Amino acid sequence: MSSAPPAAVLSFAASDPTGGAGLQADLLTIAALGCHPLSVVTALTVQDTHGVERVMAIEPSWISEQARRVLADIEVAAFKAGVLGSAQNVRAVSELVAEHAEVPFVVDPVLASARGDPLAERDAIEALRELILPRTTVLTPNSLEARRLAGGATDLAECARRLIDQGCEYVLITGTHEQGSEVLNTLYDESGVVRQDRWPRLPASYHGSGCTLAAAIAARLAQGLEPADAAREAQHFTWQSLAAGFKPGGGQYLPNRFFRR
Repeated sequence: MSSAPPAAVLSFAASDPTGGAGLQADLLTIAALGCHPLSVVTALTVQDTHGVERVMAIEPSWISEQARRVLADIEVAAFKAGVLGSAQNVRAVSELVAEHAEVPFVVDPVLASARGDPLAERDAIEALRELILPRTTVLTPNSLEARRLAGGATDLAECARRLIDQGCEYVLITGTHEQGSEVLNTLYDESGVVRQDRWPRLPASYHGSGCTLAAAIAARLAQGLEPADAAREAQHFTWQSLAAGFKPGGGQYLPNRFFRR
């Protein structure tokens, strides 16, 4: 008799041909942590390790059909969302997740590439606030994304409070874009700070660190960890992936999600 299958994690994300970020990053991370990755393509991109040149959103009906087919067949233990491509796609994903409200939902609100290339239009950001945040178990913005999503507040604790008021259960704000020799990541819930973790700042620039972190949290939630523990373990995995990163092209480094092998 075969053993029980690994916990399945379904990622909604854009395809990244480099394998550094996006859907490919999610699949690598989820698999590296012992879960089974499922995928719904939300957009196609033209990019390399230097940056993103073009983004083409998939039709919302394709998103719904991809997800509904697999969800009718396979039990999902966690959802993860990255770049969704359009306001219409945000709505499609929110409707799908709403039908599985008991399943943890991790959201990486990717608004721009590391180079600053926009990956979400204004209407998609508004739809994200309205439709996705109220369904989110853990939101993982960097400090720039947190300030933008929170309406321009500068204090990160205030940003977290506003995002939680919009419906997020937990908000993990990462400090990669802040100053200092260490990166400070802070997890908040409705009561305030849940935990803070400090990590040595690595010297290189990385493509896909945010995707890796959010996918790792989703994998650990799928395996039964509580959000605070999942956040800690996911940060540890992400930092190690970055520390073991490699540079396959002329631009940014990519995380090595299989550093332990």
